[in-house]
Amino acid sequence: MNRLILSLLFLATAAAASEPETSQIVILGEVHDNPAHHTVQAEWTGQLAPSAIVFEMLTPDQAALATPDLRGDAQALEQALGWAASGWPDFAMYHPIFAAAPRAAIYGAAVPRDAARAAFGTGIAESFGEDAARYGLSDPLPQAQLEARLEFQAAAHCDALPDEMLPRMVGLQRLRDAVLARTALTALDDTGGPVVVITGNGHARKDWGMPVYIRAARPDVTLFALGQSEAGQVTGAFDKVVDAAPAEREDPCAAFAKD
Repeated sequence: MNRLILSLLFLATAAAASEPETSQIVILGEVHDNPAHHTVQAEWTGQLAPSAIVFEMLTPDQAALATPDLRGDAQALEQALGWAASGWPDFAMYHPIFAAAPRAAIYGAAVPRDAARAAFGTGIAESFGEDAARYGLSDPLPQAQLEARLEFQAAAHCDALPDEMLPRMVGLQRLRDAVLARTALTALDDTGGPVVVITGNGHARKDWGMPVYIRAARPDVTLFALGQSEAGQVTGAFDKVVDAAPAEREDPCAAFAKD
């Protein structure tokens, strides 16, 4: 039985015991453009008072620029991070999370675009590095999960991707999950924790997101995953789900619609 399947089985038995106040890593999911979800993240971050915060949205180089003297100035911090060019939603939604724990160390777990493109050619295990096997990236996905993930990627990309691209997108998602997991564990080792992770629901889910890779590498670490739904809709397994109204947004698939 491979490391990834063992991790999934461990998660199934351990999920019921997880509590945010006693967990070393607390993963706070989101729908990226929903302001209510970021309000919840800021509130939880303030209550947990983490030693470190890991952001999916930041590269390690960007995270190093989020110095304590900039945390209270949203405009200065946004400019220092180059947020406007990042493609992420309005920084005004994210700044309260930084401000909620002004002394927390900031870590970035984004896979840079050039590294993501390179992973298509080299493979995700080679792109991740020498610890790929430890994190389960060298193991194939269980067939049922692979099929579900292929369908998920097709829908997420409005059924506009050619079929041959879908396995690559699944692989890239796994790479991002593993990088998030590695960064969270590094933050835990560096600071002693607790560590808060700010990321999308897809990475936060315990059935196939970053928790799987944390368990593969460090099954001793306690973690908690919060999912945030819109009108009761969220995909994946979480320790807790909180709900909000859907954000106002244009149909993301409208650009692919045919006349």
